[in-house]
Amino acid sequence: MPLLRVLPSRGLTSFIQVKAALSAVRRVASIPSGLRPNVESFVRERARLLKPDAIYVCDGSEAEYNRLAAELVKSGTLLKLNDKLRPNSYLARSDPGDVARVESKTFICSQRRDDAGPNNNWMAPGEMQRELDGKFDGAMRGRTMYVVPFCMGPLGSPIAHTAVQLTDSAYVAMNMRIMTRMGKPVLDALGDGAFVPCTHSVGVPLAPGQKDVAWPCQPSKVVVAHFPETREIWSFGSGYGGNALLGKKAFALRIASVMGRDEGWLAEHMLILSLRNDNTGRKIYVAAAFPSACGKTNLAMLRPSLPGWSIECVGDDIAWMKFDSSGRLRAINPEAGFFGVAPGTSNHSNPNAMATISRNTLFTNVALTATGDVWWEGIGTAAPTGLTDWTGKPFEPASGAKAAHANSRFTAPASQCPVIDPDWQNPAGVPISAIIFGGRRSATVPLVFETLSWQHGTFVGASMCSEQTAAAEGKQGELRRDPFAMLPFCGYNMADYWAHWLSVPSRSANASLLPKVFHVNWFRRRDGRFLWPGFGDNIRVLKWIAERCEGADNAELTPIGYVPKRGAIDTSGMSLEAGALDELLQVEPAGWLQDVGLMRDYLKQYGHRVPVGIKQELDSLEKRLKASS
Repeated sequence: MPLLRVLPSRGLTSFIQVKAALSAVRRVASIPSGLRPNVESFVRERARLLKPDAIYVCDGSEAEYNRLAAELVKSGTLLKLNDKLRPNSYLARSDPGDVARVESKTFICSQRRDDAGPNNNWMAPGEMQRELDGKFDGAMRGRTMYVVPFCMGPLGSPIAHTAVQLTDSAYVAMNMRIMTRMGKPVLDALGDGAFVPCTHSVGVPLAPGQKDVAWPCQPSKVVVAHFPETREIWSFGSGYGGNALLGKKAFALRIASVMGRDEGWLAEHMLILSLRNDNTGRKIYVAAAFPSACGKTNLAMLRPSLPGWSIECVGDDIAWMKFDSSGRLRAINPEAGFFGVAPGTSNHSNPNAMATISRNTLFTNVALTATGDVWWEGIGTAAPTGLTDWTGKPFEPASGAKAAHANSRFTAPASQCPVIDPDWQNPAGVPISAIIFGGRRSATVPLVFETLSWQHGTFVGASMCSEQTAAAEGKQGELRRDPFAMLPFCGYNMADYWAHWLSVPSRSANASLLPKVFHVNWFRRRDGRFLWPGFGDNIRVLKWIAERCEGADNAELTPIGYVPKRGAIDTSGMSLEAGALDELLQVEPAGWLQDVGLMRDYLKQYGHRVPVGIKQELDSLEKRLKASS
């Protein structure tokens, strides 16, 4: 088994170079002073298994990023876009078999199966480790191991946590520089502290002299394994998205949700935004969770249609929340960038996102114009002539195929967002006044309602669901359960996750400071048409929420919670259909009673682990609905 020795860096100021030993009998050389013993031990142990040709410790500098980009352009992994149209931006095209997260090959390897729950794939830790040892043995031969130290959250924040990812993909290292705080400052701040060890390989070793491909991967052998007790993440075979950027869903949600449960905080699949009344100067912060296809990123970067109100973005995807000493829940965005879905993003749906990705952006699997810019379906302009599709072939509209892959992405620095909140990197986090849950429902669920209590709010989050939007996802219109929008991302049994949420008030030094909890539904229909215009007009619902957080008496009690009184939603300047607002706010006991039955059926899979508080809220809801019908 080859051992490693260190060679001094020669003109490479942006990272430490360690060459693989030529002889298996040489003893392991000491790691340079840039690596503390904790990180050195991790790197040394994994290197013995992975057997890379070289090791680079990334420093996170701009020079390093540019150098890696130049290397990937030369190798064919990246295409440089037209600097006049899209400065300092690149396009990557993945292998057609490596285009999305692979939930069927994602595992929670807890000691006990029940701790993973029916919401996760499970494998015993020992069994999984044996499989991983076989897959990873020699997986980096002929390649470079990049050591990527990264921090989720602002350095020095009491809510942030650190990890070290090992990867043989320079594309991953570039993405991690955008999506996290990465490099030497992280190592300096970490010192001898604990970190989450993350190991990633595309799984394609190279023999001496073997030519590499532009996008190495092993789609048929992908596995993404999480070990909640030891806080470890291993990923093999994919170079794409959440399979490879292990700071994203793997750490920031699956492992972090376990850490939050054990340590008394929350790791959530939530956006964070600030909502400001420009006339009074009052500002509140809101966290919100939505299932897919419900406009989460659009809401995070909303351009309000209502004069006198402003929205600023703290984060579009993940929130880590912890109580401060006064008992107020504070949140950080643990990420430093946006990893967004390109199709459907336009100057109409999200002009702030379009401005964010105007430069310094990595695009993956979008189409390429003849002028060297990017294009995708839903961008707001017709497909130009001379378009190259995401596979690198000339686009033929008559074929019916898409020019950009449905899951094509952009990776862009959050600092470029024109409405980024001034406190988005505040180490103390921002104080959360409201938590919003949402879903896509064509009937039954009103435009907005406020829950009756934290326990009731937890129940509402646990019962989140959306109607299927396409036949390919299942029966169109059928409800898909996605509690807290965390179903694919909770690192333990979902019923235990609900219990953790129910325990939150007991962790606050002042429960009166708990955020209010709301539910919204932008998607109610009449005769197939949306009753609510959405997008910038969603500010009108957020305005009502802000007023409720400030104690306004503008709601009436219903069996499901508090809904806006007549006239409480500001519709000035709108042209809603006649009776639309009344219909949007209508509470239909018959439809809700049907939902109660569906929720009872859903909870059966969690058995005795369903918390008493969830059962109480379901019974109480049913009782209130029957009394009102």
